[in-house]
Amino acid sequence: MAIGDFITSWSAIRQLTGKDRLGLGKAAQSSRQAELTPRTAQADEVVKSICPYCGVGCGQRIFVKDGRITQIEGDPDSPVSRGRLCPKGAASRNLVQSPTREYKVKYRRPYGTDWEKLDLDTALDMIADRIIDTRNETWQDKGETEDGEELKYHRTLGIAHLGGATLDNEENYLMKKFYTALGVVQVENQARI
Repeated sequence: MAIGDFITSWSAIRQLTGKDRLGLGKAAQSSRQAELTPRTAQADEVVKSICPYCGVGCGQRIFVKDGRITQIEGDPDSPVSRGRLCPKGAASRNLVQSPTREYKVKYRRPYGTDWEKLDLDTALDMIADRIIDTRNETWQDKGETEDGEELKYHRTLGIAHLGGATLDNEENYLMKKFYTALGVVQVENQARI
């Protein structure tokens, strides 16, 4: 490459000598940049979703190639976020396909010192058994006031629930119904605390 061609390849020289004085177009482009294509252009399909991180519910466009996510961007059709995502939402691809993602439940037995890996079905069965046992052991059908008047409770005080801020209205509604059906009275949400 001749010295003259080398100097004219600089973006500052192109900006000062060409028509693109503000450096917003061709003057700011390099030969390497001209060869690049966006990751979104290679996608097999675009799937619309909602960001799982907080209760806002920003819309996402998920670009997929060969069954793997290549890019996540904000959905401009979303009335909530209008195409914008926070840094956590833009990086949520790692929730699905991070090499450090856990696919087993880690469990440490009472008085144990080591974690053991359980499959999800075993862990869910353990949780269900403990909920049923706790409910049966702490169930209160009735009680009395100080005056000796009989009260009907139909409740358990041995189970409580604290929801997270990422739950939406529908999830909170279903969880409240579920816990009420179990007789749980201590149901709260992190957003109210």
